[in-house]
Amino acid sequence: MPAYNSTFLAEETPQSRVIGNMAILPIRSQYKGPSFGQTLDYDIIDEVIDLFRANTFFKNFEIKGAADRTLIYGILFVSQCLNSINLSSSKNDAIRTLTNLALDNFDIPGDVGFPLNSLYQAPREKSESTLLRQYIQQFRQELAMRLIERLYQDDISKPSKFWLAFNRKKFMNKSL
Repeated sequence: MPAYNSTFLAEETPQSRVIGNMAILPIRSQYKGPSFGQTLDYDIIDEVIDLFRANTFFKNFEIKGAADRTLIYGILFVSQCLNSINLSSSKNDAIRTLTNLALDNFDIPGDVGFPLNSLYQAPREKSESTLLRQYIQQFRQELAMRLIERLYQDDISKPSKFWLAFNRKKFMNKSL
């Protein structure tokens, strides 16, 4: 059985916003950034969280488009988030930890320290690089907050052990 690809591949058109070869998809977000989509019912963040557990078991992933690269980045960021939360973290501790993680310095495709440069193209111009960095920061912030809501939906004093069981798995044997 192959890994699940992004459902947003069907929405890729010549007018779609793509930087390098990573899709800039609309996000229903409370954070300021280049992505907009306040009226969306289902966005790439929801898809990342929904597909994380199923795709984590795969070592190979066939990339079919730019939306898949956004999905890969999101899955690897969720994995990084789960590694920074422990079983005894309260919801407030997790919010503090993941907010700091989302806002930390991070590399984008084309930067020397970016671990997935073999899969991603670098932005062509400085303005594209700035836009991609802003999008990824907005993406990380929103993903961290929605992940916390999913982790603590049953009990705010401790995270779901079923989610934390995936913190040792590495999607595609990669990490951010």
